[in-house]
Amino acid sequence: MKARKVPLVYPTPSFAGLLFVLAAMWYAASSQNSAAVYLLLFALTAAFLVSIPHTLINLAGVTITLESVQSAFVGQEVSLPVEVTNGSRATRHGINLALSGSSRESERIDYIPAGNASRVTLRFPARQRGEHKVGTLCLTSVYPLGFIRFLKKFASSQTYIIYPKPAGDPQLPSNPAPTLHNRPQTEIRDGDDFAGARAYVPGESQRHIDWKAVARGQPLMTKQFAAEAEGAVHLDFSALRFANVEERLSQLVLWVIEAERARRPYGLRLPGTVISPAVGQSHFHQCLRALSLFQVGTVRRA
Repeated sequence: MKARKVPLVYPTPSFAGLLFVLAAMWYAASSQNSAAVYLLLFALTAAFLVSIPHTLINLAGVTITLESVQSAFVGQEVSLPVEVTNGSRATRHGINLALSGSSRESERIDYIPAGNASRVTLRFPARQRGEHKVGTLCLTSVYPLGFIRFLKKFASSQTYIIYPKPAGDPQLPSNPAPTLHNRPQTEIRDGDDFAGARAYVPGESQRHIDWKAVARGQPLMTKQFAAEAEGAVHLDFSALRFANVEERLSQLVLWVIEAERARRPYGLRLPGTVISPAVGQSHFHQCLRALSLFQVGTVRRA
């Protein structure tokens, strides 16, 4: 990520205390004509002036790289992995990393050796469902004396998804799809009898991969377990009786989680969106994403 062109330099609260001390020392030295006080006054002033360029160069050559942000549910924490790289020839000290507009979600890096990098993870609460931008990341330093603060901002266009909070009745609705020739369908269920293998579909859980076959040089295959099942379940937004849209979405999210956990094929029907029944991680996140990005304005009024 590239830093914004204009870094910011501004005094810290400690700077006001320093000015008060220097003013008091100047008054004492001038009123008593004390050479020792004058010497101490000039020494403190010189130390402060020398610290300014050290503060300004402490972030020189420091860049950040964002890694992918994992999705989370409302009420959980969003984890934002960041790599802070020191591309200069000197060690950098006392660097703080934070999200713009949030002083609580920050991480401190004590030092980064020359040519090395440090990994930190910013964590902040997931408050609202939907797609969000990471926004602006800020690197700040008050090293070495803490009287002035140097700030570099890095703008990011990376986005992440917050899913609705799961809530409601965990019991899946009893609306199975029609069976073929009145015979029960079969599906993959944990603990059922082994019924062969099929080609692995990207995005599926790796728990059922036949790793022994992979060790023999065969392609990825997924173990199948057969059992008489209840058929696919269809999760319909309009069939729910909740008056609040967020309550409907929370219930659907909970059913998606329970259906995926039970390895029972499930489909999702929202106003303007229909997802066919399936199982697997790819299908799971597709449904959660659709629920997360659902707009209230798309609800059809009767």
